[in-house]
Amino acid sequence: MKYDMLLLRFGELTLKGRNRNRFENTVLKHVKSVLRPFPAATIQKEYGRLYIVINGEDSESMIKELKKVFGLYSVSPVIVCPSELDAIVETSTSFLKQMPLKDGTTFKVSARRVWKKFPYSSHEMNHLVGAPLLQEFEQLKISMKDPELELRIEIRETGTYIFCEVIPAAGGFPRGSNGKAMLLLSGGIDSPVAGYSAMRRGLEVEAVHFYSYPFTSRKAKEKVMELAKVLSGYSGRIKIHLVPFTEIQTSFTTVGQDNLIITLMRRSMLRIATMLAEREGALAIVTGDSLGQVASQTLPSMNVIGRATELPLLRPLVTMDKNEIMDIAKQIGTYDLSILPYEDCCTLFVPKSPTTNPNLHVVERIEASLENLPTMLEDAVRRTESVVLTPRSVIETDRDEETIQEDWF
Repeated sequence: MKYDMLLLRFGELTLKGRNRNRFENTVLKHVKSVLRPFPAATIQKEYGRLYIVINGEDSESMIKELKKVFGLYSVSPVIVCPSELDAIVETSTSFLKQMPLKDGTTFKVSARRVWKKFPYSSHEMNHLVGAPLLQEFEQLKISMKDPELELRIEIRETGTYIFCEVIPAAGGFPRGSNGKAMLLLSGGIDSPVAGYSAMRRGLEVEAVHFYSYPFTSRKAKEKVMELAKVLSGYSGRIKIHLVPFTEIQTSFTTVGQDNLIITLMRRSMLRIATMLAEREGALAIVTGDSLGQVASQTLPSMNVIGRATELPLLRPLVTMDKNEIMDIAKQIGTYDLSILPYEDCCTLFVPKSPTTNPNLHVVERIEASLENLPTMLEDAVRRTESVVLTPRSVIETDRDEETIQEDWF
């Protein structure tokens, strides 16, 4: 079906009072970046809504991308006609003729008179449009409660908008509207979902990935880059920090406490992520922890591991079960990548009997015995490679950050 416009509705940001304009402008900026591949499309902004004039562009492709924009609640493809009764009835009839209607399809008209000088009220329009449609389409059956088909009509001075679909979008808060955080991104199922969940709450996320050559392959690193690219589809871009972790990881195998290796590794990861956060201006760390899922995610383990940083630790998945997390991973497009058989450094070093109840004093004593650990942590940060990813490309980070933001935001 050929449409004239797309109607975009703002979501949760409408609750933000004085911040509303700032949030709406942030969404507008994101929408403009998403529409760059559709140069003929134009944007019209109204209070609480955006309208995109399609101008011959591929509306299905546009909707696919716009559904990923955080801060948008829904998208509706719209047909526009003059704000005259005969034109509205005629256009509504033509609109329904293009739909595959089944016998007994329940139906109603929901008219909204935005232009108050229009001679008929919203309630009158429901009848004036609905009656001829019921005569024209014998397969329709009127139903005021939960109809299968709801014809929505918005009457404005500049034109009347007619549509049926209300396509759910990402919702949440606009990208970056609630600050920046560092995401510990592994190659598993959980951490990409945690990153998506954090971004949906308005956080700008920078990913931190730890690799251990030769224990982990280049394929494992490429897999994580692809996962980050999928996440960038929801934010326009994402910076990923690739941290060499081999030396730190192998140092823990020499202390004779194999059951604490994961705890020691995770604490070092948090320390490195904290240093990167201070450098990048991030105020929190996001992890994919789900309570009780593995040994390092019991409450005692999370307590001891979390003591390694003073930054807030955000755990969006902490109360979710695995099936819930997998469902979201499939929905956002990371699941098929996450299950590829390329293991990360944590997976390869899991001991036979990892502790579920580590002792903080023992852990700190082991760390203190590794006199060169602080130096290794600083060296890992110094040798970290940082790149900016978009859904379609990699942007070199030796470019000025403001220039990158101008290009993609």
